[in-house]
Amino acid sequence: MQTFLFVLLMAVPAADAIAQKEALYDSINRRDEASWQAAMKIWEWAEPGYQETKSSALLAEMLEEAGFETTWGAADIPTAFTAEFGEGKPVIGILGEYDALPGLSQEAVPQRDPREETEWGHACGHHLFGVASASAAIAIAEQIREGNLQGTVRFYGCPAEEGGGAKVFMVREGLFADCDAALHWHPSSRNSAGDKSSLARIAAKFRFFGNPAHAAGAPDQGRSALDAVELTNHATQLLREHTPDFTRIHHVITDGGSAPNIVPEFAEVYYYIRHPQSKVLRPLYRRLQLCAEAGALATETTLEIDYQGGIREILPNNALAQVALKNLQELNDLEIPAGEQPFAARLQQTLSQPQPLEDVGQVYDQSGTFGTGSTDVGDVSWVTPTSGFTTACWVPGTPGHSWQATACGATPQARRGMNLAARVLAATAWDIYTNPQLLEAAKAEHRKRVGEVEYESLLLPGQPPPLDYRKPPKRQQLATKEKPSEAN
Repeated sequence: MQTFLFVLLMAVPAADAIAQKEALYDSINRRDEASWQAAMKIWEWAEPGYQETKSSALLAEMLEEAGFETTWGAADIPTAFTAEFGEGKPVIGILGEYDALPGLSQEAVPQRDPREETEWGHACGHHLFGVASASAAIAIAEQIREGNLQGTVRFYGCPAEEGGGAKVFMVREGLFADCDAALHWHPSSRNSAGDKSSLARIAAKFRFFGNPAHAAGAPDQGRSALDAVELTNHATQLLREHTPDFTRIHHVITDGGSAPNIVPEFAEVYYYIRHPQSKVLRPLYRRLQLCAEAGALATETTLEIDYQGGIREILPNNALAQVALKNLQELNDLEIPAGEQPFAARLQQTLSQPQPLEDVGQVYDQSGTFGTGSTDVGDVSWVTPTSGFTTACWVPGTPGHSWQATACGATPQARRGMNLAARVLAATAWDIYTNPQLLEAAKAEHRKRVGEVEYESLLLPGQPPPLDYRKPPKRQQLATKEKPSEAN
């Protein structure tokens, strides 16, 4: 493997490679202050999935000012866009995200302190993700403009990664059909790269419609939608024992009624189900659906299923992953200065598994593993060679999807991690542009991993993007729902 990589990385003379890569880093560093200001605006806005109007517009404006041509409404999603610079092959895609998470609003302080103006928070660091990716794309565009690189760089503005699966719809619309390779990254509490997969995931909301009644005065006349949810959840708990290894099932009750003395006529439960292999996940979801159907049957309520689609597991690409890993190892210059250590120490007191602060200087090779999270990058990886990595933007030991991650996202450590990510993205893209052997090796590996299995998404035929998945159910629609009869 080492000899193979040496051959791939020697396509451009070493002196020229160093000088041209330094130009990429200079470009990124020159715009570091502007990039950080953009990231902080997106952090403050904290817009939900498919509602990121200001965040997506800001990123598009950054790219347009650098000479990119933008196209809006990708896959009929208002906040999705592509921005392109250059012409011809290869076409290298750089993915960017910008949606926030519910219930994780937080000030940039090391104790729990939600912001008053919003309930949303960037607890997955997507405010950093989108900006670093845009910065890397701009640096590559400058080298194309100067004639040092040949080809096209394309930024993909991808909304609603957190459950909305926008990239799946973008793949379905053929937006990656001519893309030769795609790169992505993610904020984390440590630096890592390598040949790593993820869990496939299906999301669905089960909505139950019953009959309201006085819970004490006329309980026999009510049909409780909340009872249907509780039976669904109980059946699902029993199901867990009989699922394949590495299955993950989680849920939240998004609506359980209005008052204890009113039999709930409407209730909703939101489920995720995951597994390392999409082919195993499909029949698992069918069993989950049966649990919901049983809940409706037992309570004489009506079930409505809002199937929000699914995302596939990441198809690893070792040829690209090893190059990204090498760049991350060479460029990692992260440390937590003495002046920032009191913040880190205070925040670590709230963590269950804090790690040494010096960990930000390490790079972990995660080749041959799979993560227990899910991402719609998975669907992209099935249609084009794809690789990603993480950088330490949070205090070591900080879990994603936590208020601590939101707090860390507005600190100097987040800024340094974002800058490192932009440099690694740009360097890895530069390696692909300047080394045809590397790109061909990545494509050959991709063909081998896909084999004879044709890509198939977990969407229903003709399924539209769930643009309202972050909005609460509309109770005013209950009156138009057909209620179950006593004979049911």
